Amino acid sequence: MSVQGSIVIGGGAFAGLALALALRQGLGPEIPVIVADPALGTRPSRDPRATAIVAACRRLFEAIGAWDDVRGEAQPILDMVVTDSKLEDATRPVFLNFAGDVAPGEPFAHMVENRRLIDALVVRAEAEGIDLRATTVASYDARAEGIDVTLGDGSVIAAGLLVAADGARSRLRERAGIATHGWEYDQSGIVVTVGHERDHEGRAEEHFLPAGPFAILPLSGKRSSLVWTERRVEAARIIALSDEEFHAELEQRFGLHLGEVKALDKPRAFPLSYFVARSFIAERLALVGDAAHVIHPIAGQGLNMGLKDVAALAEVVVDAARLGMDLGGADVLERYQRWRRFDTMAMGVATNSLNFLFSNQSTLLRTVRDIGLGLVDRAPPLKNLFIRQAAGLTGEVPRLLKGEAL
Repeated sequence: MSVQGSIVIGGGAFAGLALALALRQGLGPEIPVIVADPALGTRPSRDPRATAIVAACRRLFEAIGAWDDVRGEAQPILDMVVTDSKLEDATRPVFLNFAGDVAPGEPFAHMVENRRLIDALVVRAEAEGIDLRATTVASYDARAEGIDVTLGDGSVIAAGLLVAADGARSRLRERAGIATHGWEYDQSGIVVTVGHERDHEGRAEEHFLPAGPFAILPLSGKRSSLVWTERRVEAARIIALSDEEFHAELEQRFGLHLGEVKALDKPRAFPLSYFVARSFIAERLALVGDAAHVIHPIAGQGLNMGLKDVAALAEVVVDAARLGMDLGGADVLERYQRWRRFDTMAMGVATNSLNFLFSNQSTLLRTVRDIGLGLVDRAPPLKNLFIRQAAGLTGEVPRLLKGEAL
């Protein structure tokens, strides 16, 4: 017998808001969807970061009606070059060059500033009648018939399903007793937006340096977003530098191929880690996004992995509703877990291997990886496979990631 309760989503960032919109689209207004997050009280968003949205996830945003609101600010990535060098090397030879679309006129990724996409999702959610609460999920009581969710404002919601989309330090995951396995890297990612004299022409660059990747990701206008990996102690030193000293460190890594470069905001450092939850589900609870997994940013797939969770969970819940099943039932949630956990583990292994292969001083490993990059660069079918993999278009793809409405 179906439980016709609400669906509560704890967490109002990309994953939580996108899931709310997907569920509203597939379920209609008869089943209330509530999103609870204290950050929803902060408008507009002040998130300084930017994200590469791969083609499959852009299709998801189109399907739920949010992409048109950011299309004008989204910068397509038309080309990507990969180099491998030491910091002091005078030249950085290109070993791999990705160019081309995943479909005619469809780039494999777009760069979008986080704050613009978050604000667009909030506006769309309000227009769709989704109940947004600027508060936390304080506690919950799961039982066979449903789940009672208590919010930080004292209100209690009788729900059929609770979704933890509350980030890497998920309180909901912890309350469910779900352990994680993984580790901390001795690395931090420095994030900063820079301006430059010349147009990037939609080109992304990834320079593999001994401390880790230095990624230059194109934004609209003559701007780029940097994701700059360093050892934790070195990252702390760099972000504490004066503006002049920071500029010198930046210029040494960025180079002068785009003319004079200048930091447009204060650099921030984020410690890097890897973990995967031992289970993506508990009784009437599903984990999505960073609550379920955190991976190294070396392949730029973290947010996109979370949006794949969203697409899969929305599909299994909507399918269950159409069959008259219990939306938060164990069989429904188990289908979601089977769909997503293997792919997540595989991506974790891939990013860990890439980080090991590229973030080191070994001359032998450098020679091996450069030969490998060169071989891939000269094999168009293999390059096309990598592009489709990076774009999220391989394997069992949920309908939303194909651009199909639920």
